[in-house]
Amino acid sequence: MVEFHSVKRLPPYVFEQVNRLKASARAAGADIVDLGMGNPDLPTNQSIVDKLCEAAQDPRAHRYSTSRGIPGLRRAQANYYKRRFGVTLDPDTQVVATLGSKEGFANMAQAITAPGDVILCPNPTYPIHAFGFIMSGGVIRSMEVTPDDSFFPHLERAVRHSIPKPLALILNYPANPTACVASLDFYKDVIAFAKKHDIIVLSDLAYSEIYFDGNPPPSVLEVDGAMDVAVEFTSMSKTFSMPGWRMGFAVGNERLIGALSRVKSYLDYGAFTPIQVAATAALNGDGSDIAEVRDTYKHRRDVMVESFGRAGWDVTPPAATMFAWTKIPEPFTHLGSLEFSKLLVEKADVAVSPGVGFGEHGDEYVRIALVENEHRIRQAARNIKKFFAEAGAAGNEAENVIDLNSHR
Repeated sequence: MVEFHSVKRLPPYVFEQVNRLKASARAAGADIVDLGMGNPDLPTNQSIVDKLCEAAQDPRAHRYSTSRGIPGLRRAQANYYKRRFGVTLDPDTQVVATLGSKEGFANMAQAITAPGDVILCPNPTYPIHAFGFIMSGGVIRSMEVTPDDSFFPHLERAVRHSIPKPLALILNYPANPTACVASLDFYKDVIAFAKKHDIIVLSDLAYSEIYFDGNPPPSVLEVDGAMDVAVEFTSMSKTFSMPGWRMGFAVGNERLIGALSRVKSYLDYGAFTPIQVAATAALNGDGSDIAEVRDTYKHRRDVMVESFGRAGWDVTPPAATMFAWTKIPEPFTHLGSLEFSKLLVEKADVAVSPGVGFGEHGDEYVRIALVENEHRIRQAARNIKKFFAEAGAAGNEAENVIDLNSHR
């Protein structure tokens, strides 16, 4: 059978191995506490749902929509950027609605990538950041970076040793999976570097409103001159607990937004119009529902850090996002993140995401999603504590922790 070129370029989906184990365990009656996929469990605010139902009663709303997003929605997103970041956007030329930020990234990759173009991509990172470009014929140059003093030496080296010169740099702060947060000063240096080297900046700001400590995360577009080289992607999935609605945005440089809009015009007619109407209402709201979502995740974070710590697993408290990115406990480090994640499902009835699924530099970590309520998080901690004790972790019997063949 013929192997298709684009499919052949994609590696096996690491998360699927954990998902299969999870499904098998549930079929056998296990109560799995699922802290794996970042699938928000909080309900969408009722006022947003009511607006969707109201709009759906209009027969005209059931016709084809527009791939760029209805004008009111684009204006609402521009107004949000003005209120939140002090950034002025032209809703007609600098804003496009996307079917979630994931689709936006993939279609931007199609719009701007020629075969062999080099893309500078963080590692670890959310998979679509790399694989959207790989499917479009690009070449990924991975960068193991955090937004600190080590970033720019890595960046300089990547540009110096890339042939051809890199086309674009991908940023993701607050980061999925690492939960790192960038400062405005960091973005200023990035934009200066991008202009010096004629590099496009693509910023994923999907977690702009899920932050816990300090000031709200900034937008790269707050930097003077960023609009010349940058596009930013946001999502309503986490901010408004609307993951299944598939509503996001790309905003920024007119030329890049125009290219994305043109590609989208060939591929889709946009989201169902009532969804866009309801999303408009959400963006135009007073922000109280956003604050409620943020407070819920903060409380869950605190419960997880405290309960997992008592179970013998020190989890690094994330400053933002709905994830904790934490090292595999010492007695299990030699397993790697995939085998450890599979083991947690089999021995502790807890699912997490293996760090290697976000890049090879993530293999010492797992990502834990705050998508179960506090009682379930405490249950997960109890299960893990029992597993650690049975495995000998409590007695530091590191050399006798696991027989790998016992769970394959």
